[in-house]
Amino acid sequence: MLIKYALTALAILVLAGTATAEPTGSYNVVGRNPDTDENYTGTVEVSRHGETYVVVWNIGGKESIGTGIGARFAGDRFEMGPASDDDTAISVGYVAEDNFGIAMYFEQSDGSWQGVWSYGGSEKVTGEIWTRQ
Repeated sequence: MLIKYALTALAILVLAGTATAEPTGSYNVVGRNPDTDENYTGTVEVSRHGETYVVVWNIGGKESIGTGIGARFAGDRFEMGPASDDDTAISVGYVAEDNFGIAMYFEQSDGSWQGVWSYGGSEKVTGEIWTRQ
């Protein structure tokens, strides 16, 4: 239920205005560890691979790799599917060491990408912000 509220709030922010769309690029990342409640920093690289996105996080010297699909607003609803230049959202499944997770990010009016994520077996959801390098 928390994810539903978080995604709804993020969708409302996206409706207020979008910047450049299309999530490919290099980012600095700031997030919060759901287990320790401590902030973390690192980098994220997003590239297009056919109809999907490849997302590579480097946090504390550890690499996590994900595959994403795109989404965009079309009138009053979301369209999800193959990666496109018009994407203002990205949904990512990822692998980190011996676990997996899910994440959803929305482009903000300042060009950053804000999202929520969780990992397999967790009871918590936390946030992350990507800022273009």
